[in-house]
Amino acid sequence: MPQGINAAALPGAAVFGTTPPSTPETVSFILREQNVSQLEASVEQGVRNYLSVPQFAATYGQSSASIAGLTRYLAHFGIQTQVYRDHVDVVANGTAGEFDRALSVQQHQYHVPRFPGRDGMRGVPAQNVHGTAAAPQLPGQLARFVLAILGLTNYSPFTSQTVHIPATAPQSAASSASACPNEPAGVVDNYACKTAADFAKQYNLDPLYEDGAAGQGETLAIVTLAALDPGAPQYYWKHILGLTPSGRTLTVENIDGGPGAPSDALGTGETDLDAEQSGGVAPGANVIVYQAPNSDPGFADAFFTAASQDVASSVSASWGESETVVKAAVAAGQETPAYEAAFDEAFMELAAQGQSGFLSSADSGAYDASGDLGTTNLSVDSSGDSPYITSSGGTTLPWSGSLTGATGITAPVSVSQQRTWGWDYLWNAFAVSTPESLTDAAESQVAGGGGGFSVFESEPSYQRGVSGTNSFSAVPYLTPTDYQEIVPGVTEPTAWSFDPTPPVTHGFGSGRAEPDVSANADPFSGYMIYEPSWATATPAQPVLQSGWGGTSFVAPELNGSTAVIDSYLGHRVGLWNPSVYAFARSSSSPLTPLDQRGTSNDNLYYSGTPGTLYNPGSGLGYPDLSQLAADFGSQQ
Repeated sequence: MPQGINAAALPGAAVFGTTPPSTPETVSFILREQNVSQLEASVEQGVRNYLSVPQFAATYGQSSASIAGLTRYLAHFGIQTQVYRDHVDVVANGTAGEFDRALSVQQHQYHVPRFPGRDGMRGVPAQNVHGTAAAPQLPGQLARFVLAILGLTNYSPFTSQTVHIPATAPQSAASSASACPNEPAGVVDNYACKTAADFAKQYNLDPLYEDGAAGQGETLAIVTLAALDPGAPQYYWKHILGLTPSGRTLTVENIDGGPGAPSDALGTGETDLDAEQSGGVAPGANVIVYQAPNSDPGFADAFFTAASQDVASSVSASWGESETVVKAAVAAGQETPAYEAAFDEAFMELAAQGQSGFLSSADSGAYDASGDLGTTNLSVDSSGDSPYITSSGGTTLPWSGSLTGATGITAPVSVSQQRTWGWDYLWNAFAVSTPESLTDAAESQVAGGGGGFSVFESEPSYQRGVSGTNSFSAVPYLTPTDYQEIVPGVTEPTAWSFDPTPPVTHGFGSGRAEPDVSANADPFSGYMIYEPSWATATPAQPVLQSGWGGTSFVAPELNGSTAVIDSYLGHRVGLWNPSVYAFARSSSSPLTPLDQRGTSNDNLYYSGTPGTLYNPGSGLGYPDLSQLAADFGSQQ
């Protein structure tokens, strides 16, 4: 019986006792969707006749009789259950002892070491958690319709996709394009302080505002794994954007008990910025924040809640983990591809109901696993690798300035045009203005828009025939070396050799290519965040800061843009992917591909290829949102 990612599968995990039987646990049983081939084909081709939740449950959910059999079985052990309206997710609450007996396992306590962050990103903290090395078991008549069991561990594997100009970066960076001429009082730094309004202007959403569309009548949802600072989005909208209160609502809903109190260390800044950016882009839309524990079942249940409620016309999240983490758990016998399939099911339901969905593509360039597992292989992010969600990648906007180190040495920096985000353009400036060598700068600043090819998800039909989705140009600055067995059966590289002047190479890729669409995500051409939790952090920090970026910004910005587009058209546009890949092949595409080849347009590996529509570093490129709205409208 497949289960979720387990602490026992992680490198360095050590048992230090059995889990007390009285330990409260929430476990999610993700059921197999029926007629799944029909559903997959429908979503990949583009759904036109959206289903209600009862219609989805009747067509694709499990039967009431099957669900009743599962809930009766669990009740026999004292476990209480909640059945979601879609008949796909059953959330169970009980104790470790009750789940041990019901699923024929023995849970243990594990210490999992810290996976350090890098490049301005948070790592995964050390944790003491419960988990089991054995796969859970159900009676055969129940196991046949249960796809995945998530929650027999409370390990928190997901990291937010935010990046700050790193603390080790040279200070006094300045940008002619990013300076704040009307800087709000109290902002830290004087560069990279864009807002949601700057995003709207940059990507041509303003004409829709001028036509009266601002997301009114729409609701957008944020799925997150850290608590929102109460009042933070409203402060940002009023005092940073200067928006007049419109009477819209912001609702917070705790999933599976919620993530606890706001905490900068646990990622509250991610939640704050998601609400600030999405609601700032769509100033007329209502906002729902589904905040869940940082766990497999929490993340999945939050998406299934958004789908089963079907209130939000668009949904986004900015949390993820590398496919290599999932791969390690699969090889250790603690995970199967059903883990990916569980999220696929949630995303297909959203699409079938006309709910647009967006996930960040991550911030370690082509080397996603370097940011959470510490391996140096090419890897993309999960669950943005799903074909049934829009993976949101990163670019760098034009800017120029200089970096000045502590010794006073200054190095100029200039980006002349929008490019795929990769910090290779900064490596020389870091090396010149700090004591680091160029090699050290390159290997310590592995940041850029996540992108590449999935090892789990197959190529969706909407990507077939789109130039660049199965071939690529690359600039191999970093060649993986020092291969080690990470877990039994999985050997991955753990170091790099560095070539400062790499040749352009070419290759072929297979599987789902991500991201799909990109926008500004580089902290050096980046944004402000208002986060009250910074005031109580250790050490305390100013609550309004600039110099933030990451694909965390792109997903909620596209979420808010969709609410505006939906209000402009008067109907939901649903999953973007089948449409935008078709639009990209038209003679007047609303997307500008970043197809320049070489080291001025890469995510530290994947580069553009002239004449192609797709770049694995930045997808189909960046959007003209007003033209995109018109193209969506022409489909009806």
